[in-house]
Amino acid sequence: MKKVIIIITLFQIGLLSAQIAVEKQQVDGDGLLDFPANTTKGILLPIVETLPSNAVAGTLLMDKNDQIIKMNIESAWVPLSDSGSVAGVVFNTNNEIPGQNRIIMGSDTTAASGVLVLESSHKALVLPKIATPHTNVKSPYPGMICYDTTSKSMAVFDGLKWSYWK
Repeated sequence: MKKVIIIITLFQIGLLSAQIAVEKQQVDGDGLLDFPANTTKGILLPIVETLPSNAVAGTLLMDKNDQIIKMNIESAWVPLSDSGSVAGVVFNTNNEIPGQNRIIMGSDTTAASGVLVLESSHKALVLPKIATPHTNVKSPYPGMICYDTTSKSMAVFDGLKWSYWK
């Protein structure tokens, strides 16, 4: 019985930290979601047909209509890339599941809408780290985002080319 209580207690302590390392043993620093260094895999942003009207600041997506990667800043959509291409993208044609079908990390609840919501007052997303993604990622997907360790900038792929942000 003591072992069960210890295991349950350790599990609950692990939930409090709410840090997840993907393809590595532990998170670097105060990252809420962290990826390994020297990878060629990035995060794929959702490609949406309709820009959400209730998006919070910091929301990232790719607009299917003008094929531009965008970020929401104070209720305005700011372009992070030139017009790209979604040619070759296979879209899910199933209806969305109604309700709160999302993953929230770092909190029990959130007012933000989104498929994956990272909610923390002291932890952040650590982007996948790729050295020169424009040469090392052989088949990037439209909406891919990562951190370029060579130029020390955020890189986004719009389906045609990479854009870099410092």
